Amino acid sequence: MNKFITLFVIIISSLTLAQTELKGDMGINFISTPSLTDYINQNFSNPNQQQGSFNSAVNFAVEFGHFFSPEFLMSIEGVYQISSYTNQISFGQYDFNWNAIMPSVIAYYVLGGKGYNLKFGGGAGIRFSSVEEKQNWNGQTRNLNSTGFGFLVRADGNTLLSGNLYANIGAEIRYDLNGKPEDSGGNPLRNNVQNENVDLNSFSIGIRLGIAYYFGGKN
Repeated sequence: MNKFITLFVIIISSLTLAQTELKGDMGINFISTPSLTDYINQNFSNPNQQQGSFNSAVNFAVEFGHFFSPEFLMSIEGVYQISSYTNQISFGQYDFNWNAIMPSVIAYYVLGGKGYNLKFGGGAGIRFSSVEEKQNWNGQTRNLNSTGFGFLVRADGNTLLSGNLYANIGAEIRYDLNGKPEDSGGNPLRNNVQNENVDLNSFSIGIRLGIAYYFGGKN
């Protein structure tokens, strides 16, 4: 019992003495979703209003990281991403809203200096997607969900503002296997033109700005 208490105290002490980072930011991702884009363009877009290969989405993120050494940081991140499409076609208005919750575990290599640091890393995590599709001309609304898995690589930089507060800027590349959304009855989102179920798999490039706060010991 005494050995267990001693080990527990050592672990807590090491975590307290080591430096940790809390970061909040928002950004924009430019996303390629081939299956979804084909579905919308082939079924709900006029010929002169086709979606492009990449479309924008806004994201909000919170990240908590722990320095295991001055050069190695492990963090847990939660991202909420919002994407929407609205178009007025001959039948009426069509709306497609896609929200995603994207938690990830990320490992960084850190290069630090006085008043700044640069981080390069990658990670992975589960992806939860929620879709609302509205065909307003017939009053039909569908709510669908899917679960998947995703990967990311990121370059991140912090510049000291004052005390332990830093300005943060980052760029990232993501590849997410978001799965094929289904409604509560198990009915998929189907593209009848191609005779296949629609998936939300995506490739994205993004930039983000935010604030980071460092607390705990010094590296």
